[in-house]
Amino acid sequence: MTALASVINRAGDTLGEFLPQLAGALILLVVGLLLAKLVGWLVRRGLRAAGVDDLAERWRVNETLARAGLQGSLAGVTAVAVRIILSVIVVFAALMLLGLEPLSQSLNEALLFLPNVIAAAAIVLAGVVLAGLVRERVDRLTYQMDFPVPLGQLAQIATLAIFAITAAAQVGVSAGVLVLVVAIVLAAVAGTFAIAFGLGGREVARALNAGRFVREAYEVGQTIQVGEWRGRIVAIEPDATVLGTDDGRVRVPNHLLLESVVRIQGGAEPEGVAPTR
Repeated sequence: MTALASVINRAGDTLGEFLPQLAGALILLVVGLLLAKLVGWLVRRGLRAAGVDDLAERWRVNETLARAGLQGSLAGVTAVAVRIILSVIVVFAALMLLGLEPLSQSLNEALLFLPNVIAAAAIVLAGVVLAGLVRERVDRLTYQMDFPVPLGQLAQIATLAIFAITAAAQVGVSAGVLVLVVAIVLAAVAGTFAIAFGLGGREVARALNAGRFVREAYEVGQTIQVGEWRGRIVAIEPDATVLGTDDGRVRVPNHLLLESVVRIQGGAEPEGVAPTR
């Protein structure tokens, strides 16, 4: 009985010492998370007031972020990142306040490693934005040159791979392994493009080459009839011409406009096209 009472007394003393630590950790956690939310809100407001979103909109960074599945606002993404970082620090501090020695040592190591994770996340975010801009520029260039292979996606993947290697090296991953993995991924992507171009690229190239002549012969706004399709030209894309019909929009491959009889409804006939009867 005496031994049992001694054990119960020691357990009560231990619990009595632990409860204040637990209460302090819970208070720190709640207050810290609320402060992290407040700081994130202040960061968002401050960046918007400083014109960061306007500058990002001008450089189409917000559009790239939205396409990547993030908030369509650079200020919003930055604020969320700050809130997450502060929340993680608060959670670590609350756990350390419990006074558990093995856990405290692991948390100290994790806290020291946190700057590397933050830097890696910033590098990845910059890579996502820059890769989107690179894809847009390359797609525009290939559109202007009527290039038969869409290189924008390949350029985007290559840019992301470079930033991914840098970010992974920041967190201590072996660069040699990463280079090997990225080389395999890029080889697979290049092989996919080669197969796609070899199997169906001739028809795509045919339509793209025809697009140059179609843009010289027709204009947006003209009403034409190709076979059974009649409608107003809404857009002339690299590989097809979009017609607005009563039933919706129709994409007509550009080479059909050169190989078929095209009836032009009203207006001057475009230069280089024989009049239809």
